[in-house]
Amino acid sequence: MSEFPTYDELLQRPFFFCGIGGSGMLPLAQILAGQGAKVAGSDRSRDQGRTPEKFAALEAQGFKLFSQDGSGITSKDQILVASAAVEDTVPEMVRAKELGCLKLTRAELNSILFNTSGAGIAIAGTSGKSTVTGMLGWIMHAAGRGPTIMNGAVVKNFVTEDHPIASAVVGGRSIYVSEVDESDGSIALYRPAVGVLLNVSLDHKSMDELRVLFAEYLHRSRIAAINADDAEALALLPHAKEVITFGIEQEKAQIGIVPGSIADGPIRQAAVVVDRHDGSEHPLVLHMPGRHNLSNALAAIAGAACAGVPVGVAVEALASFAGLARRFDIIGTSRSGVTVIDDFGHNPEKCAATLRTLKSSPGRVIAFFQPHGYGPLRQMGAELAETFARELDADDIAIMCDPVYFGGTVDRSEGTERIIAMITDAGGTAEHIASREECGTRIAQIAQPGDRIVVMGARDDTLTSFARSILSKIDDGAD
Repeated sequence: MSEFPTYDELLQRPFFFCGIGGSGMLPLAQILAGQGAKVAGSDRSRDQGRTPEKFAALEAQGFKLFSQDGSGITSKDQILVASAAVEDTVPEMVRAKELGCLKLTRAELNSILFNTSGAGIAIAGTSGKSTVTGMLGWIMHAAGRGPTIMNGAVVKNFVTEDHPIASAVVGGRSIYVSEVDESDGSIALYRPAVGVLLNVSLDHKSMDELRVLFAEYLHRSRIAAINADDAEALALLPHAKEVITFGIEQEKAQIGIVPGSIADGPIRQAAVVVDRHDGSEHPLVLHMPGRHNLSNALAAIAGAACAGVPVGVAVEALASFAGLARRFDIIGTSRSGVTVIDDFGHNPEKCAATLRTLKSSPGRVIAFFQPHGYGPLRQMGAELAETFARELDADDIAIMCDPVYFGGTVDRSEGTERIIAMITDAGGTAEHIASREECGTRIAQIAQPGDRIVVMGARDDTLTSFARSILSKIDDGAD
């Protein structure tokens, strides 16, 4: 890490975030500002008038925001923070190069903050990172450990009127809880005291690449918490130095569930957690449905145990965990009895978990999916189609619009039509409607009492307002 500034050097210089409203950028900006740094930024979405309430909240918190025209870059002392995907032609990038500003990617900056903390707790895996980060952060907070938390999603427990976008919590420097990303390879930058591994499955990289990245991650961790229910994750156990395993199904997992103790519900669940180190049992109430969230809870409990928090303390803390925005987030129920849910599902595993949770309760499912770019759709399109065809019944409906476009040069040769064709070929019911707005109109037209509508997709904050608009259209149509 010698090519990067030290923590103290960082805080002495002003920061400019290009894309400050992004889910990975905004919490970092909040953490830096909370630790005393001067932070400004710009965002293409702000210039386009999207999610104005988010940018108003940032300005209310003291962030100075600029148009994305380079006007915010005025000094060579500024550190420009930009996603690795930001094009060199963006005005801020051009201006920073002209002035000779230091440029850091989001992951590089986060890794500096993480690695210079007293103990970095990392959450890795293809699916569930944000949820487990929120759970584990809440446990550490409830245990009085004063963590700083870096998350890609808003943690409802930390939301206040003055802090509505609580994807970050600014605590002390002794504990830094953060999700770490394998999709761009940046997981290699982190040196965890505690490394949690949730699962290893196809997303942005090949399985061979993922196995190498996660194996090296476990090797760098002083102690690891590994999901014994995930065969790929468990196979990497020999690479870890010290391990606590967790799992629902594996009776040898050190943190597990008492067989027969799971009680499922449409919006919550209960189970008895067993700590097989000492045989103690701890009743858990979790205000989140779905077997995947029970697994997420065990991951958080095991990660906390790695950090020295007793299992009983962690289980008690999770009883008051309120969940995350856009993670099976119930927007509301129409007067006619149609429930609309907002969800971050965007890869095969995440979508499968959400659909299984929905199908565990009676009622038809209308699943809307917005692909987050043409590249990811090409990489995992076949698996996505298989997921929707497998998890949905004959009377359920999948509706998909064209992939959202974030700018830059991209191959658009394979679009949503191919996914829809694969779903229907596999016996599912699916429709492609190019425009998202027209998808919303179609969904409102076909919705019936008792239906559950789920809006799924990533990297687009306007999906939440889209979900709300569907609920409004249904109610307007009932008038």
